[in-house]
Amino acid sequence: MKATHPVVRCGIYTRKSTEEGLEQEFNSLMAQREAAEAYILSQRELGWTVVANRYDDGGFSGGNMDRPALKRLLADVEARQIDCVIVYKVDRLSRSLLDFASIIGVLDKHSATFVSVTQQFNTSSSLGRLTLNVLLSFAQFERELTRERTRDKVCAARRKGKWTGGYPVLGYDVAATRGKLVVHEAEAECVRQIFARFNRNGKLIETLNEIDQKGWRTKAWTTRQGLRHGGSRFNRHTLAYLLSNPLYMGKVRLKGELHNGEHVAIIDPKVWKRAAALLAANAEVKPQRAGKRQEAILRDLLYCETCQSPMVPTYTKRNKTKVRYYTCRSAQMRGWKSCPAKTLPAREIEEAILERLQAEAIEPASLERLVERISYDGVTRQVSMALREGVICA
Repeated sequence: MKATHPVVRCGIYTRKSTEEGLEQEFNSLMAQREAAEAYILSQRELGWTVVANRYDDGGFSGGNMDRPALKRLLADVEARQIDCVIVYKVDRLSRSLLDFASIIGVLDKHSATFVSVTQQFNTSSSLGRLTLNVLLSFAQFERELTRERTRDKVCAARRKGKWTGGYPVLGYDVAATRGKLVVHEAEAECVRQIFARFNRNGKLIETLNEIDQKGWRTKAWTTRQGLRHGGSRFNRHTLAYLLSNPLYMGKVRLKGELHNGEHVAIIDPKVWKRAAALLAANAEVKPQRAGKRQEAILRDLLYCETCQSPMVPTYTKRNKTKVRYYTCRSAQMRGWKSCPAKTLPAREIEEAILERLQAEAIEPASLERLVERISYDGVTRQVSMALREGVICA
């Protein structure tokens, strides 16, 4: 009498690191799935069968676990809807030994096994586990070696003064051939004017106001995929980045050192160094860094009513005493004249909110769970609070 084997439900996982070629009628994901289906068919006498759900990750790296199809696969394993995970090759599942160990841990916990079609590995045996770990160790070694070679190549190119990629900067375009930086004359004149204005007044906010009056914007460019980036208003960070970028005086930066670049300079080195000195002086009088997260109970809840920007927690020190407050992010980035909210003492607003919650019989511990939004009007100095249930308190 022929023995009857229990049904083994197999989930096929496929992955491709890039989206290139996925639009083809028969792509890499389809080829991987076809090979896996053929293998499962060869095991049909043992009760193997393919589940209906598809787990295809096209355009996702194997270096991490942030992949939608992989998450669905593991969720189905945890729900005990899959008995065996089938892949074309081991690196399709993961190229990280730590991530692979985590995945295998999930499979073991829920009595599921793992099979690689072309490498004939099966985690149901101890020898299969050992072989997989050895293989993944070499795969991770190769990945790290490639990363090191790429980093060394970039460093060598920087030492020769070459631009090694990244976001284009105002004043330069990237040549279509060989990726060199070429001067964009109209933008270069804007850059010279920005340096001149900042060196004259020595203040970021005042320079920002002048830039806004001129209507100047950050570098705008289009990717190879046709996506438009940049072209936005300057703020403190983007302006400080422009003024501190050594590209403008014909240099490239590598690990804190400057090397002569092969591109044409826009700014005289003396002008650039004066701007750097003024930026350093500005940094000395900046407010202290933001306070610890646990101290700011209204973080991500408090907003400026005027400009709808979040009010972020920060602090300063007075006579060695830390004074906390919330400040409008827009005012922080674009100057205090841009918004009437400015700053709000943290202790006062937090105590007022907690008292209001207690009056509504709401436990303070449930603040983030129940409160949808808290708004502060810098003109009337009124605070309003909306609960997630839709009840508005003022």
